[in-house]
Amino acid sequence: MAVAGGLKLMTSKSGGAGQGAQQASAGGGPGGSGAGRAGGRGGQFGGPTMVSAATVQPRTFSDALEVLGVAKGRRSVTLTAATTQLVQSVRFADGQQVRQGAVLVELKTTEQDAGLAQSQAKLVQAKREYDRWTTLAQKGFASKAAVDQYQAAYLSAKADVDAARARQADRMIRAPFAGVVGLSDIAPGALVNPGAPIVTLDDLSAVRVDFQVPEQYLTQIHEGQAIEAGVDAYPGEKIHGRIQRIDTRVDERTRSITARAEFPNPDHRLKPGMLIRVSISRGARQALAAPESAVSVQGDASFVYVIRQMGQRTVAEQRPVVTGLRQDDFVEIRDGVQAGEKIVGDGLNKVQPGQAVRVAGPRPAGMAGPMAPAGAAKTSWKGRPAAAQPAA
Repeated sequence: MAVAGGLKLMTSKSGGAGQGAQQASAGGGPGGSGAGRAGGRGGQFGGPTMVSAATVQPRTFSDALEVLGVAKGRRSVTLTAATTQLVQSVRFADGQQVRQGAVLVELKTTEQDAGLAQSQAKLVQAKREYDRWTTLAQKGFASKAAVDQYQAAYLSAKADVDAARARQADRMIRAPFAGVVGLSDIAPGALVNPGAPIVTLDDLSAVRVDFQVPEQYLTQIHEGQAIEAGVDAYPGEKIHGRIQRIDTRVDERTRSITARAEFPNPDHRLKPGMLIRVSISRGARQALAAPESAVSVQGDASFVYVIRQMGQRTVAEQRPVVTGLRQDDFVEIRDGVQAGEKIVGDGLNKVQPGQAVRVAGPRPAGMAGPMAPAGAAKTSWKGRPAAAQPAA
């Protein structure tokens, strides 16, 4: 038993010494522990964040009233038939430019042609009888009452001819003005009914836009006023026109008045039905501005990161600002910063309040992507510093 106790004591001492050596090598001892923690902080510390800077400075902002409207042709109409009849011929192509009075669709006129011939024959007979009785009256062989009776018959026959010609003309669908016809499915042999649409016709030399203006801005618009507008189909482009007419009444329900603007459309790029964003200028003013990318919005509050020098460190100070208009990728800053202050220009998602930052210098020509800090060591894919390359 004494021998067994001695062996157990020796084994315990040997194990304790081994564990102490492992802790020392891993930095678990008093001396090694501090070295290990210091090494961990050094691996996690990334240095100042590289940012670009923008300067808060005055900029011209144009106060404008923004309203929406729908484009219409200068003149637009949907052509229909005045009677029920079969289509005999179609004389236009989809999208064709037609002149005023051109025949677009011809309906069958067999019955109308016969009716016109019959009316003309009756007119000839009535004219002969009227002339004959007029001659007899001049010679004293007929009374004036008889002459008046035949004159009335002659005028009635003449009116019948005009009516027959009108019924015949109803079978010709003509363009009431010069313009461009739209798409149509009408074809010879189709039966058309009164009021059924046949084809649309639009005068696209200019487009009209009706829009609503709140009555409090009534004194700021007038006929002939120059305006500009934008179209979603052509982003970034501006079209220019003028207010042609202003309605005579204010809508009692919406407390707004309708104005009509006209925009030249020589190349027919604007189409009826397009949504037009009309901008009515209300004057220009100078105000402090910052790029949109430099303003962070959190709920109802807006912030910028002002670049400040604190001793040896350059930090990004988060500062609340009061914003105004947003125009041409700039935001009006009404309060919170002063002219000439430097702010973080972009990459706000990488910046925290009070974080150390480093302002990027001018980018060399031909270099793509963000600039690396001067003197930063290149890193291999394993995260270890890459070997220095010899200078060219």
